[in-house]
Amino acid sequence: MNEALAVGSLAYDIRTKRVGEVMEEYGTRYMLRPVHGGCEWDVLREHVRPATTADRLSAALAERNANSGRGGGGAWG
Repeated sequence: MNEALAVGSLAYDIRTKRVGEVMEEYGTRYMLRPVHGGCEWDVLREHVRPATTADRLSAALAERNANSGRGGGGAWG
C-alpha cells in the first residue's frame, strides 16, 4: 500500500471502506473527495490503495441506493 497515487486517480480507503478521487498528496496523507462530490477527507497513506473495478462498482451501487431512498417525487409520487 506504499505505492504513490496520482492526483485525479480513484483510491479506496480501507479504514472507511469508501472510494474517493485523490485531490492532493501531502506528507504521509492523501486528501480524497467522494467521486460525485461532497466533503473531502484525509487518510493516512498506509490506509489507501488504488480502487479496483469492484470497489468502483460497489461505490456506484451504494450511491444509487442512497439516492433512491430520497424520494425524488417521480412518476409514483
